[in-house]
Amino acid sequence: KFHVPVSVAEHMGGIATEGVAAREAWDDSFSAYASVYPELASEYNSWMMGETPEGWASVLPEFEPGPGLATRSASGKCINALAPVLGNLFGGSADLAGSNNSRINESEDFDPATRSGRNFNFGVREHAMASMCNGMRLHGGIRPYCATFLIFSDYMRPAIRLSALMGIGVTYVFTHDSIGLGQDGPTHQPVEQLMTLRAIPNCTVIRPADSTETAAAWKLAIENTTGPVLLALSRQKLNNMDPSEHVGDATRGAYIVRKSAEEPDVILIATGSEVNLALETAKVLASEDINATVVSMPSWSVFDSQDAAYRELILPERVTARVSIEAGITMGWERYIGSHGASVGIDSFGASAPAEELFEKFGFTVANVVSKVRSVL
Repeated sequence: KFHVPVSVAEHMGGIATEGVAAREAWDDSFSAYASVYPELASEYNSWMMGETPEGWASVLPEFEPGPGLATRSASGKCINALAPVLGNLFGGSADLAGSNNSRINESEDFDPATRSGRNFNFGVREHAMASMCNGMRLHGGIRPYCATFLIFSDYMRPAIRLSALMGIGVTYVFTHDSIGLGQDGPTHQPVEQLMTLRAIPNCTVIRPADSTETAAAWKLAIENTTGPVLLALSRQKLNNMDPSEHVGDATRGAYIVRKSAEEPDVILIATGSEVNLALETAKVLASEDINATVVSMPSWSVFDSQDAAYRELILPERVTARVSIEAGITMGWERYIGSHGASVGIDSFGASAPAEELFEKFGFTVANVVSKVRSVL
């Protein structure tokens, strides 16, 4: 039990009484508004209840196999496809909207004179940006997203953790997700960030491998109302995969993007821009009579939430030779590759050079992945 002074109890009781009166006055005002503007009132109520229009996901763009976009660009297309049907989708960037592709093109900026604007210019204050999105989501009605480079998620971590702790659906759009950003160098190249964000309970991290996976990521983000979703997106262009060989799909966290012709000798597990490297490696291994299955794993937590039968279908226990490929630290991958597996990753800081040179320098080559495969067979 706690001692509450009488004066404090009386003061707080008075506030409660005033609150009841204020709420009743607001309800009366809203009823009057609804009688004049019934459609707008209905829309407001729908937003406050967290409802989405029937068939909303059908507007997400589809992408043809072959040369594709940077996933940050694909994300921008998803935002602008969703905005007309999700009128309560509001977002902005920490002064990087052009780089993050985070603008709603058909809307103005929100400011004191333009309250209908859906683009927020948060300024270079990442922690405040995330905190404001938390506040908007807690109020209800608005579906907020905010954007910056993945490296700057470090400034936002306390607010992201609170998103997860409070169980609120804020979407975080993080671009420039690896050494693939190039010459900006190690100060801007995220290495440990993916793993540290994955470590936050109730936090869904998604790193798409192509534009189609990016659309799936946005679908998961809108559907998730009980915790934050973080998208880790590439600066560089990525090929769109051919879905003809796929088993499962990205909305299940991991799925097979290339099935070996026979019983697999090895499973290559990759995320984001490294999935294409895994696919190229599998072709070379096939020429050496090594059967490789390639798994794209955009989201650990989503995959972990699948039923045991699906997890076994994608990562059969009988295949212990496994290699993970991700442009980040390797810590944590042992949960999927086991004690007999190997990892291709970056356990140091990056460097300043064109992306192609950096990927080669840090071992993201077919030859190095083939060498890793041989080491586990």
